[in-house]
Amino acid sequence: MNNGKPFHAGLMWFRRDLRLDDNPALLLALKNCAQVYTVFVFDRDILDPLPRADRRVEFIREALVELDGRLREAGHCAGGGGGLIVLHGSARRELPSLARRLGVQSVFASHDYEPDACARDAAVRGALADAGISLHTCKDHVIFERQELLTQTGKPFSVFTPYRNAWLRKLDGDDLQPCAIDDLTAALAPIPAELDRAVPALSEIDFLPTNLAKLAIGMGESGAQAQLADFLGRLDQYHQTRDFPAIKGPSYLGVHLRFGTVSIRRLVALAHVRAQTGSQGASVWLSELIWRDFYAQILANHPHVATGSFRPEYDAIRWEHGKRAQSLLSAWCEARTGYPIVDAAMLQLNQTGYMHNRLRMIAASFLAKDLGVDWRWGERYFAEKLNDFDLASNNGGWQWCSSSGCDAQPWFRIFNPVTQSEKFDPDGKFIRRYLPALAGLGGPCLHAPWTASEIELAAARVVLGRDYPEPLVKHDEARQATLDRYAVVKKKAGPGSG
Repeated sequence: MNNGKPFHAGLMWFRRDLRLDDNPALLLALKNCAQVYTVFVFDRDILDPLPRADRRVEFIREALVELDGRLREAGHCAGGGGGLIVLHGSARRELPSLARRLGVQSVFASHDYEPDACARDAAVRGALADAGISLHTCKDHVIFERQELLTQTGKPFSVFTPYRNAWLRKLDGDDLQPCAIDDLTAALAPIPAELDRAVPALSEIDFLPTNLAKLAIGMGESGAQAQLADFLGRLDQYHQTRDFPAIKGPSYLGVHLRFGTVSIRRLVALAHVRAQTGSQGASVWLSELIWRDFYAQILANHPHVATGSFRPEYDAIRWEHGKRAQSLLSAWCEARTGYPIVDAAMLQLNQTGYMHNRLRMIAASFLAKDLGVDWRWGERYFAEKLNDFDLASNNGGWQWCSSSGCDAQPWFRIFNPVTQSEKFDPDGKFIRRYLPALAGLGGPCLHAPWTASEIELAAARVVLGRDYPEPLVKHDEARQATLDRYAVVKKKAGPGSG
């Protein structure tokens, strides 16, 4: 031991917490070690299946450049070292190997609740233990985790509203206390010369550049803070603007929460304070942040949702199959459904890696309940494309839309894509942004081009089937087919317990 600390040397393993501000695992390492090395592993077990041009990999890479600079500055200003070791390989092998090479006694990291991550951490823990090294993990990206909140019968919640009420009752100042490391950064250890290299370029880890830099989402801690500052000026109107994709209503902080370039505690503290002053926008935003915790605890307590329905009886549904199912899925992915709001949503996703939350519900409902395609297929597509993809939230959202999840939309409620379009993009601004071929259509015809007269189509210079697809399905017929399809669970699918 050195300086009264239990470990002479420790290793902080950054994963989905790519920041210095309010980082509990980093604080734990600095408090308990005389010297702290830091590392990030570009994990090939995660990266190899991804497309070679992936915005998330580029986002992570840019966040690491900033994180490395902040670590070096913090350490040097305190008279210590600092800097980020970046490795490329399987974390199961690279992390224990590095820990042995550095001679550390302990490794520190934040919790992860995804099944694959839990398996990885178990393997790393075992390999470290074989070398006499301990692994310490702590809560970070949620406020309440796993079974910190239980029903009166001692079970995890499966209905959101009582969960939210219990969450708010339990919340106190200690839950939101930020982790300050300013007095501890002298413990940041200098990187050994043979490991002191710049964060690798995308090409060095076999990836290609994307259009991420043109999307103005902001990267790293500084990008998150700029995004937050912009949103705080709009927060009080959030409840009025959040459902309209043509309006700058959302926080756009999803990708920063996903990769931890912003602290969830900071955001909840801001939302909670504003909500207590009477801001309805802040109250609604706080509820959205609580949904993240809700779905995270669902995944942690019911890991089977990663591959199947929360309610197993919904796995009995017979979805479209074979070539027809593949054809419907391809049309949905490629924005060829013939329903403008759905196609515009899919184009937004494909072109930017972002999809407005209201549109996520519309697009998901359309795939499962209009096209009759297994919701898991759509979930996988979102997982590939979304910049802010988070297994718990993505899975929870898809299961809500397909009615297979906890506290889900009732199976007999089916979004009408046309009325959703008319309600949430009333002037068609969003549709025209992504479907300029339809820009000349006005009124109801823009939301349902097949209802336009020949004169209206000619005036807008639109030929259905050439400039824009005919609709894949008729909604009324698709709705009845869905009701028939879901009849298999009609008697079994009651409301979830809370």
